[in-house]
Amino acid sequence: MVTRIGIHASIEALFPPEVLRDRLAAVDPEVVVVDTDEVDAVDALVTFAYEDAFLDAGLDWIHSVQAGIDRFPLEEFEAAGINLTNSTGTHGDSVGETVAGYMLAFARRLHEFRSKQERKEWAWAEWDAPFTLSGSSLCVVGLGTLGRGIAARADALGMDVTGVKRTPTPVDHVDTVHPSSELHEAIGGAKFVALAVPLTDETEGLIGAEELARMRADAVLVNVARGGVVDQSALADALRADDLGGAALDVFETEPLPADSPLWDMDDVIVTPHSAAAHREYPDRMAALVRENLRRIDDGERLANGVV
Repeated sequence: MVTRIGIHASIEALFPPEVLRDRLAAVDPEVVVVDTDEVDAVDALVTFAYEDAFLDAGLDWIHSVQAGIDRFPLEEFEAAGINLTNSTGTHGDSVGETVAGYMLAFARRLHEFRSKQERKEWAWAEWDAPFTLSGSSLCVVGLGTLGRGIAARADALGMDVTGVKRTPTPVDHVDTVHPSSELHEAIGGAKFVALAVPLTDETEGLIGAEELARMRADAVLVNVARGGVVDQSALADALRADDLGGAALDVFETEPLPADSPLWDMDDVIVTPHSAAAHREYPDRMAALVRENLRRIDDGERLANGVV
């Protein structure tokens, strides 16, 4: 039974933790905002960050406000009897629209015009640079909640959508689904390649120099997965050599992206600060997940979005 829920101060990276506390005001357990040195005073914790202190705090349940779980030590959680849940399934619309925005920016050269605006430069892009997304091709690597959200919006924009998933069963809005073993074939002909896989042992470094070389010279790589899915140095090399048409990157090997990264200064690279899931309803969505799992705990049911 959960009697006291902590909202970890690290949630400030996404929204004020007090907002989530207030959204949960009607639940039976007391809900308080806590720092790391206060987590041993609660039974359950809602958090953005992971701290080693969580393991020794006697927590029964930790909820991550992100879908990614690569920062959590799953074996240690299991050994300590800590239930871990995540927020998968809540970001398909926001991430899908972000990716649509990236692709529209490249097609209509909006990022280029924004840079020209900063220089007060009134000038078209090169005459043969703009195009429309209708009829353009997209390969979505990873067809979970995020990938399906991307595919649905790309299909609505008239794009030819293919995808890659471990089990190549049909997916709505995707014309052809390739198994993981056909990754090179799948990405080879696409104008846009969007990465939407979790970071695991199998996906770490999934896109390296060999995969980048398989992509079209005018292709645009979009990464809303995790930074570790892409060999960032190989990507920078490919962009410098004009072996790729560009990249839209929301996630990086090191976050924040270091000031000396060459990606900052590349004209055909869009950098966003791991913000693809941002939404003013983010706290409401987290509160709904927490309330549902409190109900399940009371009813003796399995937790929703359970990881461990």
